[in-house]
Amino acid sequence: MSEEGREPEGQEQKSHDISSASEDRNQLTYLVTDAPPWYLCIFLAIQHCLTAFGATISIPLILSEGLCLQHDRLTQSHLINSIFFVSGLCTLLQVTFGVRLPILQGGTFSLLTPTMAMLSMPEWECPAWTRNASLVDTSLLVFKEEWQIRLRNLQGSIMVASLLQIVVGFSGVIGFLMRFIGPLTIAPTITLIGLSLFESSAAKAGTHWGISAMTTLLIILFSQYLRLIPVPVPAYNKIKKLHTSKFYIFQRFSILLGIVVSWLICYILTVSDVLPSNPAHYGHLARTDVKGNVISDASWFTFPYPGQWGMPAVSLAGVFGIMAGIICSMAESVGDYHACAKLSGAPPPPRHAINRGIGVEGLGSLLAGAFGTGNGTTSFSENVAVLGITKVGSRVVIFTSGVFMVLMGILGKIGAVFTTIPEPVVGGMFMIMFGVISAAGVSNLQFTDMNSSRTIFIFGFSLFSALVIPDWLKKYPESLSTGIPVIDQVVTILLSTHMFVGGFLGFFLDNTIPGTRQERGFVWEKEEHAEFSKTPASDKLYDLPLGITTFFSSYSWVRFIPFCPWEGENSDEASVVQHQPGEDLCDGAFDPNPPANTKL
Repeated sequence: MSEEGREPEGQEQKSHDISSASEDRNQLTYLVTDAPPWYLCIFLAIQHCLTAFGATISIPLILSEGLCLQHDRLTQSHLINSIFFVSGLCTLLQVTFGVRLPILQGGTFSLLTPTMAMLSMPEWECPAWTRNASLVDTSLLVFKEEWQIRLRNLQGSIMVASLLQIVVGFSGVIGFLMRFIGPLTIAPTITLIGLSLFESSAAKAGTHWGISAMTTLLIILFSQYLRLIPVPVPAYNKIKKLHTSKFYIFQRFSILLGIVVSWLICYILTVSDVLPSNPAHYGHLARTDVKGNVISDASWFTFPYPGQWGMPAVSLAGVFGIMAGIICSMAESVGDYHACAKLSGAPPPPRHAINRGIGVEGLGSLLAGAFGTGNGTTSFSENVAVLGITKVGSRVVIFTSGVFMVLMGILGKIGAVFTTIPEPVVGGMFMIMFGVISAAGVSNLQFTDMNSSRTIFIFGFSLFSALVIPDWLKKYPESLSTGIPVIDQVVTILLSTHMFVGGFLGFFLDNTIPGTRQERGFVWEKEEHAEFSKTPASDKLYDLPLGITTFFSSYSWVRFIPFCPWEGENSDEASVVQHQPGEDLCDGAFDPNPPANTKL
């Protein structure tokens, strides 16, 4: 190199130091197969549980209105215990036999929209007397039958719909389907999950706008303004002995802190009688004593079990609606697997691992339906983000989190405590959570060409139509009539589900309107794979445990089982990445200027 093209020696050394510092800052403390010390593992596992708790308890609280349970706090606490218990079981299955990445499992908002659409149909609308707290006696058989018949139909529909995910996962079809599902399908679908729940947020926040606004502002303060401010905490190790360490508590527990502080303020305002004690007065639901004696009435231990609400029933219309949510959940989970691998120092998950992950999520939804949680299961994106913050990618930590979630599901008092959170506090939390979900959906468009009129048209039309059509059908439910009741129910639920309408239109238009793969946003896959390929972990981490992979690897027929790893797969996948020079995997075109040694 000439002197003119060479950097000064000091500047070169400085650039090297900056690069080294950046690498040190981004380096993981524990990789996927590493095991932190037991005390650190427990702390990190609890942190993951607390990160997921906001979304976990939100689902039963939202479902309670559609199930006619808004005044039955004890049953709500049982639902919360059940969803914690099943989420823990699914996490253990996913980490052990599924995709084998450190990825937490929990309830999915993807199923909430079709579920609420199903429960809002005329035949499932709650009787007026169940909405009046003074008329509800939770011990009466007639009241129990009202909510149990709805929950049994819901859980049966979830169980049947989950079979789709099981088949798609374990058969390997998911890889084929993902070729057609791009950002312009995923973006409107996820965005509409948050937007479609604005009524539930407004109803709860409107019970006391002052308290809900305070909760929202506190979460914003903790998560955005104070997140980089460390709090000194005592620590001990053999080298430094007793010392103080910096802990970013506001960044880690922003939602939890916002809820606890608002909850405490509501308690102070309750005992001082600042909040009205008359149920007819505005702001009464902000009191902490409106839930009665739910904590004292709840048992210390509860053991959720399949069929605890009775024999599940099946609604054909509900099955198709839940399937729409499951398809959305699968697409989102595949993205979570890649993000989790990137943040935990693992290579990109191979086909067999993705197939197993989706299949195990299907089994999780089947379990969730059988246990009667009223929901399914999916990968938690929030906890994937925690891996990047803590720099701990160990799956032992997530396994421990699964154990803790099972224990939380068994302790009945824990579920009862969560039901005593005042309504406006929950409403303030919903405003943050659903807003972030909506924004996360829009963020998928970053991979597309946002300067393209094609992209703007598909996303805008899909999003707006998904708001218009369900709203029109809600106002004029009798306008859709084919003369066949079953078809009417199926079509009504599908067209009342915002994310189905938006996702279907996005999928159809994106795959029929001409556009390059790069314009459609599929270019990120190749770039992401190139970045993942630099990670230090071994492909062996995706092998099945207990020597299962070693046992079956000697059989040649294993290559035909989509969810089983085999010895020749790594070389096959490497040949896909090391594609022929001049070939563009994104749009199928060829490089107009290939290398000289390339034969055309």
